[in-house]
Amino acid sequence: MTDNRIHRSRRVRAHRWVTLETTSGGLLVLAAAIALVWANSPWRSGYVALSEVTVGPAALHLDLSIASWATDGLLAIFFFVVGAELKHKFVAGSLRNLREAAVPMFAALGGMVVPALVFVGVILFSGDSSALSGWAIPTATDIAFALAILALFGRGLPASLRTFLLTLAVVDDLLAIVIIAVFYTASVDFLAFALALLVIAVFAWVSRRRWAKWWFLVPLGIAAWGFSPSSGIHATIAGVLLVLVAPA
Repeated sequence: MTDNRIHRSRRVRAHRWVTLETTSGGLLVLAAAIALVWANSPWRSGYVALSEVTVGPAALHLDLSIASWATDGLLAIFFFVVGAELKHKFVAGSLRNLREAAVPMFAALGGMVVPALVFVGVILFSGDSSALSGWAIPTATDIAFALAILALFGRGLPASLRTFLLTLAVVDDLLAIVIIAVFYTASVDFLAFALALLVIAVFAWVSRRRWAKWWFLVPLGIAAWGFSPSSGIHATIAGVLLVLVAPA
């Protein structure tokens, strides 16, 4: 009986540690530091080789590299989770007042437009217009690191300021994803895109039913995500659309 209590206590402590915001933020910063050191070390070839390892079914166009699984797969989940938190704030939280929500949204918009204009101005001043196609590069904020730093050092900040920073970072990255989808998509497979939208519509309908279960919704989300790269649209768009149609 005592051993069972000890194991249960350890599981509770481990669960509490894993679910802390500071834990995830610290792990992200640590992983980024290790990656930076490794990628700039004499052993950088091992880093590149590992990131280029391909896994996944080719028949579904999901034979992606580990780097692609991180940027297209895990990032889509990340946007879904953060987007769900933000949507709750808009529907039932501190941002349900349009005037309060408009401030961080306009701040995010300004944080995208001004850097893009500065980039274009510098390129035009240099006289080399070949790099103008990269105008969208400075528009995006790294939301993952923004939230990690906020989790590590922002516990003492007022709740309103934390909400402002969260909204600014999320809206900034969501708009950056829209820019990628609109201006940097070479070609679109409209059949695959239509199938993705159909699955998302089914997800929206099922998620509002009383009998909806996670084991039914997760395959729908995976299917919507799978059709996105097949259509030529960035995979994180699926995560954004799914959270928009999900109940708050």
